[in-house]
Amino acid sequence: MTWNPRIAALAAVLAAAAPAPAQTPPNQAEVAAYSGLHAAAARGDDAAIVRLLAAGADADARDGAGRTPLHVAAFRGHRDAMRRLVAGGADARALEGRRYDAVTIAAVQDDVATMRVALELGGDPRAITSPYDGTALIAAAHLGHDEVVRALIAAGAPLDHVNNLGWTALIEAIVLGDGGPRHVACVEALVGAGARLDLADRAGATPLQLARARGHARMADILARAGAR
Repeated sequence: MTWNPRIAALAAVLAAAAPAPAQTPPNQAEVAAYSGLHAAAARGDDAAIVRLLAAGADADARDGAGRTPLHVAAFRGHRDAMRRLVAGGADARALEGRRYDAVTIAAVQDDVATMRVALELGGDPRAITSPYDGTALIAAAHLGHDEVVRALIAAGAPLDHVNNLGWTALIEAIVLGDGGPRHVACVEALVGAGARLDLADRAGATPLQLARARGHARMADILARAGAR
């Protein structure tokens, strides 16, 4: 498809249709109401977690939003608590009510250290998560979390997964990105890792066409130099 001015209008429509944030961290009222493992995970109270698990507490108990104690610990960056929970039987790949796992929770929060722990504990970088049938990599690229993107690529995240909006991680970094240094770094990392440059969106616009339409000159240059059309 040859680039033409209609692509600019298309890119604007796509950007306006950007998905709203779907992750829901536990709020102050929820945390105040927690008891048992959820309360201990929210506090990062490792000793309480060990004691409660030894007493038979359900490591995968759910709160009203479907979050397990592991999800709560991930949201709050309590990495040792995450380790204690998984050692006590928590499912490292569990999805909460909005279909986010600990890996994607940390990726969205730009918390590389917590994400690495989630992966070490058995989280799957290839998991299909979120209401958009996406991946942690797509979420991180969308938000311009370039260090997270590089870590997920190294962990084997799928480069070319297409979510239910018809977008790959590369397309999300372009269409939903601001064109700034961190989104440019995401594009650079994805292109360098071998992400497909010919996968177009549902309207047939390629990553290069979308970058040009959005006025993202640095992204367009990276793509063109890599052979995109």
